[in-house]
Amino acid sequence: MYRARRRWRLPPRLIRGRRQELLELLDRFDPSVDELTEAIAQEAQRRPEVERLQTHPGVAPITALAYVFVVGTPERFACSKQVASYLGLIPCEDSSADHWRLVHIRKPGNALLRYLLVQSALSAAHVEEEWRRKYVHLAMRRNHAIAKIAIARKLAVRLFWMWRRRWDYEPLKKFGAHAG
Repeated sequence: MYRARRRWRLPPRLIRGRRQELLELLDRFDPSVDELTEAIAQEAQRRPEVERLQTHPGVAPITALAYVFVVGTPERFACSKQVASYLGLIPCEDSSADHWRLVHIRKPGNALLRYLLVQSALSAAHVEEEWRRKYVHLAMRRNHAIAKIAIARKLAVRLFWMWRRRWDYEPLKKFGAHAG
C-alpha cells in the first residue's frame, strides 16, 4: 500500500534566523566583490589588447583578461584551429573502420576560460542577429549543448584574429573575418 510522505517544515523562527544570517553574509561579501571588480577593470585598462577584445559584443573585462592570460601571445599559434584545440573547444573523434563520428569536446584547456567563452558567446548571440541565427539553427539541428560550444569556438577564433591583426570589432565586422 502506498504511504504518502510526510513533509517536514522548519518552524518560522528558524527560517527567519537563517534568512537573517544569509543576508548578513551577503552584506559582508558585497564590498569584496566590488573591490575585485574594480581591480579587474583597472587591469583591463592597463592592457591595450584586453581593451581591443572588449570591443566585441558580449566580451567583458574578465573574459578578455582570462583569454589574454591563457593564450599568452597570438604568435604562439599558426592558425585559429590550434587556438580552438588549445582551449578544448574541438570535438573528439571516435572512428573505427568505416564509421566516423565526432563526439564530446576534448576539454584539455582551461575550464574557466571555456566557461567564460560560452557565457560571452551566449551574450553575443543575444545582441548580434547573425550569431543568434547561427545558434538557433544549430540548437534546432543538433542540440543546445553543441550549439553553445560551437558559438564559443567561433568567439574564441574571432578574438584570436582580432588580437593578432590588432583590429577592433567594428573594422572586423565591416570587412569580414577573412579580410586583410
